Amino acid sequence: MEELVGLSEGSSGNPVRLQELWGPCPRIRRAIRDALEWLKQKLFRVGEDWYFLMTLGVLMALISYTMSFTVGRVVRAHKWLYREIGDSHLLRYLSWMVYPVALASFSSGFSQSITPFSGGSGIPELKTILSGVVLEDYLEIKNFGAKVVGLTCTLATGSTIFLGKVNKSKQNEMLVAAAAVGVATVFAAPFSGVLFSIEVMSSHFSVWDYWRGFFAATCGAFMFRLLAVFNSEQETISSLFKTRFRVDVPFDLPEIFFFVALGAICGILSCAYLFCQRTFLTFVKTNPVTSKLLATSKPLYSALAALVLASITYPPGVGRFMASRLSMKEHLDSLFDNNSWALMTRNSSPPWPKELDPENLWFEWYHPQFTIFGTLAFFLVMKFWMLILATTIPMPAGYFMPIFIFGAAVGRLIGEALSLAFPEGIVAGGVINPIMPGGYAVAGAAAFSGAVTHTISTALLAFELTGQIVHALPVLMAVLMANAIAQSCQPSFYDGTIIVKKLPYLPWIRCRKISSHRVIVEHFMNCAITTLAKDTPLEEVAKVVTSTDCAEYPLVESTESQILVGTVQRAHLVQALQVEPPSWAPAHQCLRDILAGGCPMEPVTLQLSPETSLHQAHNLFELLNLQSLFVTSRGRAVGSVSWMELKKAISNVTNPPAPK
Repeated sequence: MEELVGLSEGSSGNPVRLQELWGPCPRIRRAIRDALEWLKQKLFRVGEDWYFLMTLGVLMALISYTMSFTVGRVVRAHKWLYREIGDSHLLRYLSWMVYPVALASFSSGFSQSITPFSGGSGIPELKTILSGVVLEDYLEIKNFGAKVVGLTCTLATGSTIFLGKVNKSKQNEMLVAAAAVGVATVFAAPFSGVLFSIEVMSSHFSVWDYWRGFFAATCGAFMFRLLAVFNSEQETISSLFKTRFRVDVPFDLPEIFFFVALGAICGILSCAYLFCQRTFLTFVKTNPVTSKLLATSKPLYSALAALVLASITYPPGVGRFMASRLSMKEHLDSLFDNNSWALMTRNSSPPWPKELDPENLWFEWYHPQFTIFGTLAFFLVMKFWMLILATTIPMPAGYFMPIFIFGAAVGRLIGEALSLAFPEGIVAGGVINPIMPGGYAVAGAAAFSGAVTHTISTALLAFELTGQIVHALPVLMAVLMANAIAQSCQPSFYDGTIIVKKLPYLPWIRCRKISSHRVIVEHFMNCAITTLAKDTPLEEVAKVVTSTDCAEYPLVESTESQILVGTVQRAHLVQALQVEPPSWAPAHQCLRDILAGGCPMEPVTLQLSPETSLHQAHNLFELLNLQSLFVTSRGRAVGSVSWMELKKAISNVTNPPAPK
């Protein structure tokens, strides 16, 4: 008990501790404490969340900008070393290769030494947490620090490994807002950041969290772009990849068909990519050599993968045909160019500059023998499998930007082909307007990334990134077409990662046949449940508790009626049985007496019926983040349904077992 001393001079009547009176400047400290208490009351009166959300947005913007600033300096040093080391191919190759190999191995080793689950983007784990599953230690500060340091090193490898950044930091409500802040601060896109987080993270979204996401995302995006202005990187707040498309007639009406066809191509390519990526990731985890290497020496695996990727992207070698000297931002800046490279090089052959020309980035895509089409096609073929290999490296990384650039290259290739096929443009209403391949690059980026992640908000993200919305209709149609194909054939990139990592996540019911609605709980519930009746003797209760390991037991009114009245925790039963004497008195012969003596019983507020359909049970589990439910028929406990039974039922509906 704290020692109290009367009332201090000038006090309001509250007793004061002796320590406070003897401390330095007691009146000043009391005044500061009272002021903070007053401010706290005012803030809580306005709303207890908004200042946390503002702090979250500003903090993530500061961290993201610090990472970008550090990465920019490291990449600049790498380019300087590569440029100044001389004309020796061996030395230039070593300078090109050593940086990414060292950074990748350090990123993997450091992050894995802090927390073993810090690799990857974090979105699959966040989806699992938001579904109600507790992942121990995943949201601790040490995992956040490991991801920040590891992700900085990953980004510093440049376009060699070709991985990007997506930041991820009350529980579910703040997690949804944090996911929106992650996208918003990286791309300075608050609208698409919120919508993307909703589409990717939540199967059901609470409208109450809507303002949280927008408020935090707006604070983060504004602060991130404001820091760039303060650091003299930009004159004012503007879009990251500013385009200059025609505003009056950005596309002719017949081009809508080509945009839809582009969406179909991106959808087919995304299915191939998702299948190959998931298959190769499974192979790496199950192959004896690679699985042992990942289990014992993750930095060595990362270094070997980075060595392969760096060797291929070496500019004087194969990298000459892949525009490997460009950074990720320069990739998008060049691909979104509204000029047709095919038409510009039809009668002239620009030389390949010895050093990168910031004013003519498209020179990196041209080769006299390969032409623009050859380099774009070669880039797509090589990056297809290189991206898959990069996703197996166990280090913190973001996977959205690489697939966004890949889609932009697909769209650019289609756009260049159309501009060459219609050099004067497509006649519509007697007016001829030239085709802009950059518009197809924007549509391809949104369509492919949307198909891979199963999201529609990538269309809005493309508009926020470029600062123009002139291609709104064709881009949205391309995204919808790509999603229609991808969602009907493959799980999303993040769901595929959940499947490979075997995270406890409830899958969608992909089968939409009418027969799937005839599957009811009675067909897949667990009938072998252990119930405890109130009239069960304590000897029988002790036998049940010692012979089973259930966390809780369904409590029924009597052995005969089996009417479900609640649940009782195993730990509470063990504790109650331990306080009883070795030989129970006649007055304490059944479970009802222990319950009356203070053993807590929890009521069952939600239960399933044997006639409940699979779709209804699935919706309940997802909406309420449930782990298990009891099944009752006319009040009688007849079974239970947990994630295990539900996942097995969904698997049988989606992929029916072969008839015996």
